[in-house]
Amino acid sequence: MSEHFVYTSVHDPLARPLFDGLEQEYDHRYADVRGRIGGSAREELERYPAEAFAAPVGAFVLLLRDGQAISGGAFMPHRDPDTAEFKRIWTLPGLRRQGIARRVLQELEEQAARQGYRRVYLTTGFRQPEAVGLYLSHGYRALFDLRADPETVAHLPFEKHLPLHQQVSAAAAPALHGVHA
Repeated sequence: MSEHFVYTSVHDPLARPLFDGLEQEYDHRYADVRGRIGGSAREELERYPAEAFAAPVGAFVLLLRDGQAISGGAFMPHRDPDTAEFKRIWTLPGLRRQGIARRVLQELEEQAARQGYRRVYLTTGFRQPEAVGLYLSHGYRALFDLRADPETVAHLPFEKHLPLHQQVSAAAAPALHGVHA
């Protein structure tokens, strides 16, 4: 079994399972509250242009196993120049609870730091307790009251400050987007 990370585009055909899986999962978990949370799963996945997740300001990574995407995630700039916003972190359902999402999260954090970001911001949905557990166990701070009913919060925000790394110049950043073992 061969696994490696590849930095690519959201338009890469290898990414299709990730986006199809995210759409199915969002539709399943949130179908009854779609109007309250803002549109369909497809609309959410198409909310940001591909360029938002491209170097030098963003990244899109897939974890491939024997050439097939089993997990992935992305980041884009947030509201301030020091903060990356993580999006689309997902793992194939049959492979969950094996530390794969944690590996993707770690890879995204390292890449964001290499690209000069000092902080990560992300949100997860109120019906994704697995994601909440992942972020809390990986050093993220909840920016909402953890005692509150998640259904009343809807989008659950988190943050984490990244360790300092040498900043990568915009010219050098694309070179980082090859295959990582």
